[in-house]
Amino acid sequence: MALDTLIVFAGVYPDLDSAEADYDLVKALHNSAGLMDAYDAAVIHRREDGKVKITRKHETPTRVGGVLGGGTGLATGLVVALFPFAAIGGGLLAATTAGGAILGAVAGHAAAGMSRDDLKELGESLDKGEAGLVVVGVMDMESRIEESMQRSETLEKKELQADVEALERDAKDAVDQS
Repeated sequence: MALDTLIVFAGVYPDLDSAEADYDLVKALHNSAGLMDAYDAAVIHRREDGKVKITRKHETPTRVGGVLGGGTGLATGLVVALFPFAAIGGGLLAATTAGGAILGAVAGHAAAGMSRDDLKELGESLDKGEAGLVVVGVMDMESRIEESMQRSETLEKKELQADVEALERDAKDAVDQS
């Protein structure tokens, strides 16, 4: 089992515009460095009714989302692990059986790659803002990602251990069984 150590940032924002502006900075950072396949990101917005919606996301094309066409990466998986009924666009993330199977596999791996305490801290932190930005990136981009999330009111940083090969295998198995 080959584990990759990734860095997770969860920024809390006073409004959606600030979170999306930092999302754009993180994306530009990776684009300028030629590392578009080295991160996943998801912007979340807590609506007035208290429900969480993913408004924008970037998924690493060489991980599960690209392989299976599900468009689900570790950042989205973490959001779903923290907020199981999160919505994307106009509907629930798990809108299809295959999509739900992939999402379940990714969320399970994302949650399993962190300690319970770290997951709890991330969830509690993101509960405090109107919006949030979750970024999962490679360790050597840590300081640059942190600098790009400059508008956040608070910023949590945690490590995530991920076995990408096992994640892809589990997601494919889940789709085959659905």
